[in-house]
Formats: sequence, structure tokens, C-alpha cells
Amino acid sequence: MVIMDTDLQTRRVIHPTGRIVTGRLVRFMEGYPREVRIGRPVLVAVLAAAGVMRLVRALRSNSGGSRRSFKDMKKGPEFLVTPVRLRDAAGRLLEVELHGHLPQSALHSGDHVQLTLSPPRDADMPPRIERIINLTTGQLLTPRTATMWSHLGPPLLLDAALGLLLLLGIAACSALT
Repeated sequence: MVIMDTDLQTRRVIHPTGRIVTGRLVRFMEGYPREVRIGRPVLVAVLAAAGVMRLVRALRSNSGGSRRSFKDMKKGPEFLVTPVRLRDAAGRLLEVELHGHLPQSALHSGDHVQLTLSPPRDADMPPRIERIINLTTGQLLTPRTATMWSHLGPPLLLDAALGLLLLLGIAACSALT
């Protein structure tokens, strides 16, 4: 016969609701990738504007560059999501999410940190860390993630901007004549 002890005190992990939280870093949990969604209308507009410049460039020379497929660009970039646990002054165990990367030596277990958080889109998810002040070392840390614009890349965005300017110039000239 097994007797279960119901008086065990398990510390529950809670999601903080405040914008600024101060506590001691307990540990980093195992990270996982999450994808940035790219809206189809935005992608189509950028590709159409860039297509104008690529068409002009193709007429001038026969060089064909390597291009990513629409499916690859629509998929979006992935970034690392790392759940972080810390203990506040009241002894509560809090969980937040770190999106992106930080230098490996920036934070260690036991460091006293102050976090600036942004509320999650889903109420069941922990809030996201916007900024970290490591009070132990005095470092200010800002995690960086991939964005839709960094995923599309400077060459494509430059082509899109030039293509849009070319189309606007043609439209202005045709409106004046």
C-alpha cells in the first residue's frame, strides 16, 4: 500500500505581470526555435518592387544571380527562445522568455538582475525580456532577434526601394505628360 503525502510544498512557477522585475537568476532552461511570420501582402509588395529593378538589370546584362524561392522567404527566419527562471525578493519562482541571443558570459546563475518585460500575445505564455540590467556586473544587455527585414536581406530591400522609386518616377512622368 502506497501512502501519498499531500502536504508536499512544490514551488509553482509563475509568470510575472509587472513591467519591471528584479530578482536572482536561477537558470536558463533548454531553448527552442520559433519562426517569425512574414505576411504574404508585405512579401508580395517587396518582391514586386524588387522585380522591377531585377528586370531592368536583366535587360542590361545576362548575369543571373542566385535567388531564394518564394516559399523560403515566406517561411521567415527562426530565432532562439530560451525560458529563464529567476527568484524575486519574495522567494517566488518566476519564468520569462529570452528571445534571441546574448553573449555567453553575460549572465550566470545567481546574478542579481533587473528585467524590463513586454506582455505576451498569448495569456498562457510568459512575458518576453526586452532589456536586462545585470546588477552584479553593471552590464546593460539587449537580446537581438532576426526580423522580417533582416531575413529578406539588404540586397532585396535595396532592389525593392529602387524599383519603387523607378515606378513612382514613371508614374509621375506619365501624369505630367
